[in-house]
Amino acid sequence: MRRHNAAWLDAFIDGSPWMAQLSAAEAGVVRAAVFGRHIGAGCTACVRGTPSLHWLGVAEGMLNVETVGLDGRSAVLAGVPAGSWFGEGAVLKGELRPYEVTAVQDSLVAFLPRDTFLWLLHASHPFAIWMIGQLNARLGYCLALLESSRLKEPTARVAHCLSEMMNSDIYPGCRRELVISQAKVGQLAGLSRQVANRALQQLVAAAAIRMQYGALEIIDLPLLRRIACGAHDVAQLPPN
Repeated sequence: MRRHNAAWLDAFIDGSPWMAQLSAAEAGVVRAAVFGRHIGAGCTACVRGTPSLHWLGVAEGMLNVETVGLDGRSAVLAGVPAGSWFGEGAVLKGELRPYEVTAVQDSLVAFLPRDTFLWLLHASHPFAIWMIGQLNARLGYCLALLESSRLKEPTARVAHCLSEMMNSDIYPGCRRELVISQAKVGQLAGLSRQVANRALQQLVAAAAIRMQYGALEIIDLPLLRRIACGAHDVAQLPPN
């Protein structure tokens, strides 16, 4: 028997781009298996070291993917905005989840059980092709992140982190307004809050972004991407 889903969950599932790849019968299996949860700001959606039993989707809000070193220091590996599905790598490998997933703000999260995900991967060739594209996009993101962290100066690193959150291949349904603090931006870019703040102010002066209390808006994504990739000389940006 199909479980009753909240309206937000049905709307999120139906709006997910991979649903268009499924037959009516396959889509029905997904709707019957998926469930949703409200995750309060600062609360944990997935605990590091626990079984990867679900593929996750963010219907509203934003989640952080974090890890903690042996010295107790934490690092934010990725910010996952609304409209995104993630965690397929750990689900495919059936491994213990290698990271913590926490809510940056109040969030609505969809959980698709691993058994249903794996069944779908084998049953639907179009879905499998879509998933290959998703994994390839994540690989490109990781390589670009590695290059940015090793070679680029702070403003370009911040621009890269923000522009990648507008990457529709990984984050379909992404929105130009991000509810994220300057401290979180710094964590994503691997920078201190003070350095991240200076970089953000430089991007504001360049008219690439607009800052609000606890949020920011991307107003010139092409410029932000040029700054991120080094095609726009950071030295020519207005001083902060």
